[in-house]
Amino acid sequence: MAIVITLDLVMAKRKIRSKALAAEIGITEANLSLMKNGKIKGIKLDTVERLCKALNCQPGDLFCYEEEPGS
Repeated sequence: MAIVITLDLVMAKRKIRSKALAAEIGITEANLSLMKNGKIKGIKLDTVERLCKALNCQPGDLFCYEEEPGS
């Protein structure tokens, strides 16, 4: 996938644990784990907004674009 989710890096910088973040933004720890590991196909903008508010960051801090080999 060309879009890489960098949520784990932002969480590490902010020193916040998955359990606390999941509770704060109102999703399950399992869904947060799927996000952190890039195992999702899409994400609602509402969820991105709640992540940004909880982590005090911008959407661009949570995602980056990397070209796929052979593209």
